[in-house]
Amino acid sequence: MILPTKHVRAERALIGVGAELLELLREPMTVSRLWNEIRDRRSVASPDAPIDYNWFILALDLLYMMGAIHSKHGTVMKADQ
Repeated sequence: MILPTKHVRAERALIGVGAELLELLREPMTVSRLWNEIRDRRSVASPDAPIDYNWFILALDLLYMMGAIHSKHGTVMKADQ
């Protein structure tokens, strides 16, 4: 679930989704904008590996627990921003 396994592909593992989210966070974004960005990106780049909103939130939670992102004034940003 968090890491890729024999049954969970890298693009579906939470760590892979989190990496995509970090790549998209070039600037602070709201959660809804980030969700729209990842859905649009996935529909083009990985149409066979869509993610649902729950999986997206779990990836955000993982990044937050790792200290890679934080939230301020309703936006999400990388920890170094």
